Amino acid sequence: MRILMLGNSLTSAQDMPDILAELTGAEVVCHTRGGARLSEHLNPNTRLGARTQAALAKEQWDYVVLQEMSHGPITAPGSFFASVERLCRQIRENGAIPVLYATWAYQKGGARLSAKGWDYGGMARNLSAAYRRAAEENRALLADVGRRFYQMPGTQDLYAADGVHPSGQGARIAAETIAAAIQRHKEDPS
Repeated sequence: MRILMLGNSLTSAQDMPDILAELTGAEVVCHTRGGARLSEHLNPNTRLGARTQAALAKEQWDYVVLQEMSHGPITAPGSFFASVERLCRQIRENGAIPVLYATWAYQKGGARLSAKGWDYGGMARNLSAAYRRAAEENRALLADVGRRFYQMPGTQDLYAADGVHPSGQGARIAAETIAAAIQRHKEDPS
């Protein structure tokens, strides 16, 4: 099995792709750049976009995991939904299955959350709703990592010191959630 992961530092942090490879037995290839949005993966005029477009056109994948910039689904929903739609179309043309990696709200009480003027519950609900809608509209699998974060007691342990990126434990939960979505699909592809 081959998995391509498209995203940014929330995908590559704490060696999460290696954990996913360990859990699934798959070859996992990562195309990331800190702060990247999914729209960049569509742009062949950027280094990241050229690499992603070549990989989707010339290589075979079983699953392609999509992760948007941390607040992109909330602050730039038009770009988010359009990028997911275009990437899902390309992924299906490649013969692969798209997986949306739904990320989490910034750490409750953290500096990044207050700097945006958001509350934890609102950011969490808005992210989850955007990823769920994008998955439904594009018949993509949903790995709702954010929901897993919200359901766990002691969520502060899931974040790195910056209150945005995952800790080692958070990265493991992300990999487990993505692996579970893929496993459910393999068992029941309908």
